[in-house]
Amino acid sequence: MAVAEIRLKKWTREEWHRLIDLGVLDDLRVELLDGDIVEMSPQSEVHAGTVRIAAKTLDRAFGDEYTVSTQLPLALGGDELSEPEPDITVSHGSVREFARRHPEFPILIVEVAVSSEEKDRRVKASLYARAGRPEYWILVPEKETLEVYRDPVRDGKGFYDGWSYGTVATLRKGDAIAPLSLPGAEIPVADLLP
Repeated sequence: MAVAEIRLKKWTREEWHRLIDLGVLDDLRVELLDGDIVEMSPQSEVHAGTVRIAAKTLDRAFGDEYTVSTQLPLALGGDELSEPEPDITVSHGSVREFARRHPEFPILIVEVAVSSEEKDRRVKASLYARAGRPEYWILVPEKETLEVYRDPVRDGKGFYDGWSYGTVATLRKGDAIAPLSLPGAEIPVADLLP
């Protein structure tokens, strides 16, 4: 007996927006990742607190020429099948520039991993690398670490189309980081963590 092939529908961002406009997703905490509607992890107090602290620190470091957003949609330029909602993004431009559109090309994406470490390392890192985002950070408050991902590369290892980051470093609470787009800055890792 032949086994039927099951194919799942991949949603586009345009279809995703129609679902939002119709109210279909109103009571759900979901995001669009490579055409799949994926549930987002619930936010613990530590997760929420870390997002607030890190966002405020990044806002001070980057200043008025940049927009720091928390848990808002990201259009990921060039990817019509994804609209993730990272914990924090930093985009060049004023808040008003994003009043009628989602940012597409953030210079920095940050996820906070309390219960989502594996998803953030495998799935999200690959998605952001495939979109050519130059720098991606994962804050892990329970370990008091910052994982820094740089240099997107298609090496066959990543979750999405073999994309991952070629350079990965783990910084601890006593270390400091200079974002690629703000090389003169010295942001203490401790200032990003609760």
